Amino acid sequence: MTTDTANVLVGEGWRDGLEAGVRKRIRGFIEELLDEELTAALGRARYARGRDERLPLDGSVTSESDACEVLPAAGHRNGHRDRQLMGTFGAMTVSVPRARMVAADGKTSEWHSQTLPAYRRRTKEIDAVIAGSYLAGTNTRRVGRALAALFRGSVSKDTVSRVWRKIKGDWEAWNARDLSSAEMVRLILDGTVVRVRIDRKATSISLLVVLGVRADGQKVLLAVRNMGGESEAAWRAVLDDLVKRGLKQPELAIVDGAPGLEKALSSLWSDLLVQRCTVHKLRNLIAHAPKRLAEEVASDFSDMVYAASAKEVAARRKSFIRKWRLKCRAVADSLEEAGEQLFTFTRLPPSQWKSARTTNAIERLHEEFKRRIKTQTVLPAGETAAMLFWALLAAGQIRLRKVDGWRTLGRELAQPLDLAA
Repeated sequence: MTTDTANVLVGEGWRDGLEAGVRKRIRGFIEELLDEELTAALGRARYARGRDERLPLDGSVTSESDACEVLPAAGHRNGHRDRQLMGTFGAMTVSVPRARMVAADGKTSEWHSQTLPAYRRRTKEIDAVIAGSYLAGTNTRRVGRALAALFRGSVSKDTVSRVWRKIKGDWEAWNARDLSSAEMVRLILDGTVVRVRIDRKATSISLLVVLGVRADGQKVLLAVRNMGGESEAAWRAVLDDLVKRGLKQPELAIVDGAPGLEKALSSLWSDLLVQRCTVHKLRNLIAHAPKRLAEEVASDFSDMVYAASAKEVAARRKSFIRKWRLKCRAVADSLEEAGEQLFTFTRLPPSQWKSARTTNAIERLHEEFKRRIKTQTVLPAGETAAMLFWALLAAGQIRLRKVDGWRTLGRELAQPLDLAA
């Protein structure tokens, strides 16, 4: 069925003379560019016998009648050969001129076009189209099917894989970039689990993600690393790499409460302020309560965390602990376990509370990443998973906006309220 559908879409009923005329003109234009490039390299127009000193070396050519025999030839033309080329204009065959170039020592060599380098069959723009289609949520096989009508079946799953591998150079450069000029006021850190193939078996790994917030409020992806889990050693390796490349200590770190992450941060920056994610803590509280009390726990927790002022938050915090210590002690103990780190946001201006209370900025990235990999279920390797996560942002498939309350990011933090008062 799939093959029949593809044949229908590339048949004559789906083509018209306008496209054919445009493609013919494009082919002639490409061949003209290549011929002009060779003319500039030889220093003479077609059929002229000597090198013309008036011919510029930038690829532009005067008319053949202006050619004059003032310098010896730098080589000679040697016919044409057909080359297959695919671009955003579609797939076509172009006639490429050939020539033998003469060096200063008298040796000859084949002329190679810079406009159409040897072995290149696709333009960079078409590689970008293929990579963008893949990043939009289509697996390698489906990209070829989706683009078959436009490129007449010239895009295979192997082509998509090769284009994707070309992105690896940009990925490696991004991982090694200097961060000394990156002034981050916040770090948001979290991990997500993905399934990859290791030794031909599907295995779960953790992608550790670090998101930074600049002083102007703009969120920036700083790191995404493929690690075996979220242990202290794993997080410390990620953080050490960032520091090695110049990252300075931020004012605040927002975390999900994983013990390995908190230990890694405290061992690296002992005086760093930390905010525990309130959403993650609510899930913990509900897990400690009987199912029939889940809604009541959530309601009391929301009243406390979303209070209008720091004093109200502190007052409702005391009430929450007092009530649930009698009703379900495990809930109260779970809240007390988080300590002041759950309420660090109250030291910030109220305009920043929404963005500082949770790790939602990274959770949004996790959701989009999971949506993207649904078509593949199991990724071919851990490194591929990390690179794909980065590429979604690098290619603009996901855009990061400024955090709420960014205009007050430079204000000094308030001191925590004393609950005993």
